[in-house]
Amino acid sequence: MGQFSEEIKRRRTFAIISHPDAGKTTLTEKLLLFGGAIHVAGAVKSNKIKKTATSDWMEIEKQRGISVATSVMAFDYADHKINILDTPGHQDFAEDTFRTLTAVDSVIIVIDVAKGVEAQTRKLMEVCRMRKTPVIVFVNKMDRDGKDPFDLLDEIEEELHIHVRPLSWPIDMGQRFRGVYNLYEQKLNLYMPSKQYVTENVEFKDINSPELENYIDPAQAAKLREDVEMIEGVYPEFDVNTYLSGDIAPVFFGSALNNFGVKELLDCFIRIAPSPRPVQALERVVDPEEDAFSGFVFKIHANMDPNHRSCIAFVKVCSGKFERNVNYKHVRFGKMMRFSSPTAFMAQKKEVVDEAFAGDIVGLPDTGNFKIGDTLTAGEELHFKGLPSFSPEMFKYIENADPMKAKQLNKGIEQLMDEGVAQLFTNQFNGRKIIGTVGQLQFEVIQYRLLHEYGAQCRWEPLSLYKACWIESDNAEMLENFKKRKAQYMALDKEGRDVYLADSSYVLMMAQQDFPDIKFHFTSEF
Repeated sequence: MGQFSEEIKRRRTFAIISHPDAGKTTLTEKLLLFGGAIHVAGAVKSNKIKKTATSDWMEIEKQRGISVATSVMAFDYADHKINILDTPGHQDFAEDTFRTLTAVDSVIIVIDVAKGVEAQTRKLMEVCRMRKTPVIVFVNKMDRDGKDPFDLLDEIEEELHIHVRPLSWPIDMGQRFRGVYNLYEQKLNLYMPSKQYVTENVEFKDINSPELENYIDPAQAAKLREDVEMIEGVYPEFDVNTYLSGDIAPVFFGSALNNFGVKELLDCFIRIAPSPRPVQALERVVDPEEDAFSGFVFKIHANMDPNHRSCIAFVKVCSGKFERNVNYKHVRFGKMMRFSSPTAFMAQKKEVVDEAFAGDIVGLPDTGNFKIGDTLTAGEELHFKGLPSFSPEMFKYIENADPMKAKQLNKGIEQLMDEGVAQLFTNQFNGRKIIGTVGQLQFEVIQYRLLHEYGAQCRWEPLSLYKACWIESDNAEMLENFKKRKAQYMALDKEGRDVYLADSSYVLMMAQQDFPDIKFHFTSEF
């Protein structure tokens, strides 16, 4: 099968997900450090406004210390090509993260030892479970005091509904943290707090040997032996296939800030994590090793380079090999297109690439040709599925605050909506534009970016709505009747589909009862 088989097997494409502040950006940065993609780790300041790690682009992110845009970083490590997709941890951007998860083959979840599993992480894990994505857990911040590791494992099992198997085990925590015992490689990793440099490892096959006391104090040694015995008793042997089928999550402990436990995570990851997997299209299953190229757009990012008014469409290569200047079919348009400057990402630096293989992410300069979910192929009619838009929960009217800049405002809104930052609805009754989002922060981001990237000023007007739902019906008469009765609450989405804006849960429930032939949808499967 497949002439590119070797290349594809080297690929590891994954996303890191976590709750804000669990240390995801720091972990990403340390992984890049091992890949030689960056040379010195930026120490993260304690007051939350961090020196930018290479993955946080936009100004608003720098001010708030959160990742808003999903970025892509690629590096080589130990003969593997690794693609990390960084995801926004902030819950207002959950939708962006859900879409990113459709483009990866596995996931690393970062959990803060003191806080345990948080709501946001639970929601993202549901998506992994739905797609049977293999998951590795990294318990971070072991250099601070936190929960007992056994209690934490129970909590992960309970909250994330997944079985776990520790592959490393901490020796104490906080001030007394001495390191971890790597169960996967049977090594003792001793901890030296250093933000820049890597820790010493000691080969240690037999932790029952009295030599252990040369490295850690007797009480800690006794506890470690007891813990390890208990782990071997309670948890089954680690089995790679159970992990690959998404049924068990290996767990590692460390401190990303101090670069501790990160290399062990990476070394185990490249050995067990899946290379690119088959992808389900509407028509058939697409195998990564097929010779013909296919891929889909999972994200659109406007203005990565503020000097050029351009968007970049991120394409996940699903099969075969993508080549520069070759004609590919844009399935939705039904026409052939070629791309003269596709880019790959090394953190902030983009470079033009000549080829990319299944598992890679390619950036295509976009002048309005792409929508999220679009498919590109070597010629076959294929449609990749599974990129939903969720029903927004917050709504505001968007108004132009500077009449001279109406054109800029409209262009800005259009591009930001194509990116999937939020959704635009046009009220059929009065023609006013309504923006729907999943969270408050998105309104700030939109306003900020309209001003800084498009020179347009907008102002928001409050609008109290409960939900937006897409409606359809085979009963044309009933549909007409419904639209007449709800005329003030009918809108069109960007694709011109009918959307009903319900102003309370009661009204929505009554509508569903009174119009039994109408289907109300809360996601639009794009």
